Amino acid sequence: MKRKRVVILGSTGSIGTSALKVARDIPERMEVVALAAHSSVGKLAEQAREFGVRHVCIFDESKVAELRALLPADVKICAGLEGLCELAALEEADMVLVSIIGTAGLQPTLCAIEAGKDLAIASKEILVMAGEVVMTRAAEKGINVLPVDSEHNAIYQCLQGNHGGAEQVSRLILTASGGPFRTTPREQLAKVTLEQALKHPTWKMGRKITIDSATLFNKGLEMIEARWLFDIPMERVDVIVHPQSIVHSLVEYRDGSILAQLSSSDMCFPIQYAVTWPERIDNSLPHLNLAEIAALRFEAPRWDDFPALNLARHAGLTGGTMPAMYNAANEVAVQAFVEGRLSFPGIWQTVEKTLAAATPEDYHGQLDIILAADAWAREYAASLIRRD
Repeated sequence: MKRKRVVILGSTGSIGTSALKVARDIPERMEVVALAAHSSVGKLAEQAREFGVRHVCIFDESKVAELRALLPADVKICAGLEGLCELAALEEADMVLVSIIGTAGLQPTLCAIEAGKDLAIASKEILVMAGEVVMTRAAEKGINVLPVDSEHNAIYQCLQGNHGGAEQVSRLILTASGGPFRTTPREQLAKVTLEQALKHPTWKMGRKITIDSATLFNKGLEMIEARWLFDIPMERVDVIVHPQSIVHSLVEYRDGSILAQLSSSDMCFPIQYAVTWPERIDNSLPHLNLAEIAALRFEAPRWDDFPALNLARHAGLTGGTMPAMYNAANEVAVQAFVEGRLSFPGIWQTVEKTLAAATPEDYHGQLDIILAADAWAREYAASLIRRD
């Protein structure tokens, strides 16, 4: 089997650095051909030199000169959204791994599809905002969309061999660690600090996704993503709390059988599977010792104390532009919390008020309608925060 040539958009973040670990571990199966980062010039240059790539992109256009000084003259540097799209359509690439935080990954994802590249998606916001567009266009082009989120990758694995389609599936069950406040009494959540919210009990991730895990908005986004990724109605997407983060998700079939995917808590597992699919190959990752684990724990989510899950279900069932507005309002609220302008419960309160005031539309594949809804939700959420 030949090596898969991969473009990594978001190479300096937690997913990007894990992808590069995979590339080091299985060099006979994965070749990195291009890298992109937001603004981490030094780290991007170091990665480019190590992997010998000839194409890089820095999203912050003001950093181009600084990056140019750190790289050989034969390395092509592009910048901004246009640069991300250029890398996504790179002729010599087989796959584009999209691990850009927020909505900036949507246009490069569509460019990759148009160019006929397989996708490994770690940016859940892409499918939350425009899942119908992305999955429809990928199907039309015959593009494989491989999920890199550990939960969706687990579901993807559990669905392999299911030849009966969606009607054979009773439920998709996403596992959640519960975050750092899994057992924190509701009345104490108003006192949560940024430092406390950033102490995830299992995963080491970027700031935004770590806070989303603390509020369970991350799981809410994953519910909507799963609906589009696997073409399953929203009411059949469920969540179970599993604080050990060993079972990464489950699929319940109509006969009552449940299949689960288990592995150590390391993002290299789902990234490698996305790159080598449909094959499995050896690696240096740690294997589970079930005798040492001895027991697995599961709990029902605290739906009332962490409203992000109910808000996600409402957004997903409403459809149209509502999921995009759910995501946009959360991004604004999280940033306000990081900057000390909003309390921890204020995050979901802001999203709830924004969705209550929203007028969702069917977008019928029109990205301008999605982007307009995204912009409205951001401004409305920001106005709520300023008012408070």
